[in-house]
Amino acid sequence: MEKIASFTIDHLRMARGIFVSRRDQIGNEVVTTFDIRMKVPNAEPVLGQSEIHTIEHLAATYLRNNAQWKDQIIYWGPMGCLTGNYLIMKGDLTSADILPLVQDTFAFIRDFEGEIPGATAKDCGNYLMNNLPMAKYEAAKFYNEVLTQMKPENMEYPK
Repeated sequence: MEKIASFTIDHLRMARGIFVSRRDQIGNEVVTTFDIRMKVPNAEPVLGQSEIHTIEHLAATYLRNNAQWKDQIIYWGPMGCLTGNYLIMKGDLTSADILPLVQDTFAFIRDFEGEIPGATAKDCGNYLMNNLPMAKYEAAKFYNEVLTQMKPENMEYPK
């Protein structure tokens, strides 16, 4: 079986950041999948399930309500390896194109107060698995250490 493209990235040389994972042509539209990598793979503790679940609820809610971008948002969700998230958007986009949006998303999570959107038994299949304080901590860490100091290695996969 052929190895899929995301398994050909050298995860031993990868930094945290925003990366174009793939672009797909669907009809007349281009869809761009972004790798929002919050943790250095295989080098630091991964995100806990409760905080990445909270990040998912908050980011998806923020993105789908963003006046400028909401019509281009297709999906936001966690990676199985718990080192980051995938963001899928309509359009032939680059990491630089969406940097302000990702910065705003993580600032929203960092500063969020109140009830987590969709965190009820009626709205979520595992509503008790949330950790707002840790989600805010991880969002602030990613925002401060990566999103405000972006370099080429934070926007381009290692070669």
